[in-house]
Amino acid sequence: MADEVVEPVALAVAPAHPSPAAPTVTLYGSPAMLEEASTMERLPSSSQRTVVAAPLHESHHGARPSLLETRERYERLSDNPVKRTVQESVSTLSLDVDTGSYSNVRRILHQGQLPAKDAVRVEEMVNYFPYEVSQAQGAHPFALQTEIATTPWNSENLLLRVSVKAVEQNVASMPPANLVFLVDVSGSMSTRDKLPLVQASLRQLVQQLRAQDKVSLVVYAGRVAVELAPTKGDDKATILAAIERLTAGGSTAGASALELAYQQARAGFIPGGINRVLLATDGDFNVGETNVEHIKNMVERQRATGISLTTLGYGQGNYNEALMQQIAQVGNGNYSYIDSLQEARKVLVDELSSTFNSVAADVKLQLEFNPQTVAEWRLIGYENRLLNEADFRNDQVDAVEIGAGKSVTALYEITPAGQEGLYSQRRYGAAAPVMQSTYESDEWGALRIRYKKPGQKTSIEVAQVVRRTSDDVQPSSEWGFSAAVAAFGQQLRGGTYLNQWTYADTLRLAKASLGEDAQGYRHGFVQLVELAQSLSPTAAQQR
Repeated sequence: MADEVVEPVALAVAPAHPSPAAPTVTLYGSPAMLEEASTMERLPSSSQRTVVAAPLHESHHGARPSLLETRERYERLSDNPVKRTVQESVSTLSLDVDTGSYSNVRRILHQGQLPAKDAVRVEEMVNYFPYEVSQAQGAHPFALQTEIATTPWNSENLLLRVSVKAVEQNVASMPPANLVFLVDVSGSMSTRDKLPLVQASLRQLVQQLRAQDKVSLVVYAGRVAVELAPTKGDDKATILAAIERLTAGGSTAGASALELAYQQARAGFIPGGINRVLLATDGDFNVGETNVEHIKNMVERQRATGISLTTLGYGQGNYNEALMQQIAQVGNGNYSYIDSLQEARKVLVDELSSTFNSVAADVKLQLEFNPQTVAEWRLIGYENRLLNEADFRNDQVDAVEIGAGKSVTALYEITPAGQEGLYSQRRYGAAAPVMQSTYESDEWGALRIRYKKPGQKTSIEVAQVVRRTSDDVQPSSEWGFSAAVAAFGQQLRGGTYLNQWTYADTLRLAKASLGEDAQGYRHGFVQLVELAQSLSPTAAQQR
C-alpha cells in the first residue's frame, strides 16, 4: 500500500464566547502535530476555547507552511478596511514600538520560505527601522511630523506618513534600572537558536550595566527558581557566572515563573527608576496556567504597580509568537524576536535606551479626516492596536510606552475627494458623499497625540493640522523607504490593495530611498525583498 499523504491543516483557536478582546490564534502543522500540541496543554483547555481544524488551503503565495512552522502560533488579524470619510472620519490607535514581526519574517525568508500571512504585522515591519525626524523641541519629549505624497501603488491616491520621534537620551543618563532576567530553561530551549543564543544575548546586555543598576535571574522549567538574587550591575563576574550555569531540560511552567519574577522585581523596586522583567523564551508554556487571557490579566495587574515586561522571542517550530507579542503589549514593554546575535546587539546594546527607558507613556494617536478633501482612507497595519474614538481622551485606557530615541511611523492611504475610490457614489440618502472637482479646504485632517509623562496620571495633548502641500514637492527618502517596507509587508499578507504592484516595484522604491544607512539595516531589507521575489510563484514575471 502506498504511504498515506497527510495534508497539513490550520488550527484556528477562538474563544467559546467570542469578543473583540479575545483574539484568534492560528497554528500551522499536520493533524498529528496539532493533536500533540493540544494534549500537551500548549493550547488553552477546550473548556475555555473552541478548537476548529480545517484543511489548510494554499496561501496567496501558492506555498504551504513547512515542517519548520509546525506549531508556531500567530494571532489572526484581518487587514484594515477602506473607510468612507462621511461615515467614519476618525482613526484612533495606540502607536506600536514592537519590531518582532520583521526579524521573525527575516528568519523565515532566510530558511527559504514565504511567511504565513499572520506572521506579518506591517507596522512592525515599518517601525523596525530608525527614521530621521526633526528633534523634539519645547516641553514635549518627542517631535511630530507629517509628510504626504502620491501612493506608489496607486497614482490616484495619496500616502500620508505620520512620524513620532522621541527625544534622544544616552545610556549613561538613564534612570537606575532594576532588571529581572526571566529565562526559559525547559527542554524546548535546548537547540542552538534558543538557550545558547539567550545566554549570548544577555552577556551583551550585562556589559552595558552600571553600578546603580541591579539584576536578578529567575529560571523556569518543570520548576521555577531564583538563580541570582538582586546583584549590582558592576558585579559583572557574578552575573555572567549565573548566566553561564544555565542548562535546558524539563517542561515549561511559564505563568508561575512570571509570578516569581515579579516578586523579585518588587523586592528590588527602584522608585523613579526602570523596573522591568525581561522574558526570554520560545513562549511554549505547557505546565500550569496556559490560558493567554489569564496570563495577560496577571501582567496587566503588575503593570499597574510600575513593573513593565519586555519579551524576547527565540527559536522556531513551536514558537508562540501570539503570546510573546500580546503579553508585552499589555505589560507596557516591547516585543522583539532575536534571530541572531546581531539582532540581540541591536535591541540590547545599540537601542538599549529606547528598549528600556520610556520617555512618554500611554501614547495615542487620533487623526480626523476632512470630508471636504478626503473621500476614503485606510490605516496600513496596526490592526491589533486600534482604539475606540472615546478611548483617546480616557486616561484609564492603556496605550504604548515610547522609549528614548525611538521613531514610530503610521501610514494612511487616502483617496482625495473628486477621485474614484473603491466605494461607488451613492444615489440616495443623506450619507452620500459630495464628490468635488476642486478642493474647498487646504486641510487633509486634524492630527492629535496624547501622552503622559512617566509616573503621571493625566495626559497632555498635542494637536496640529495636516495641510495640503504643493503637488510638485518631492517626498523624502524616509517617506519613500517607509512606503517600500509597507508595500512589502502588504505583499506578504496578500496585497489586497496593491493593484499590480510587484516585488520588483518594491525593490526599485527601496533602492531609490536608502538614504543614510549606517547600520546597514536598509540594505538588509533590499536583500529580503530579493529573497521573497525569488520564492514567489510569479518571480519570473516580476524581474
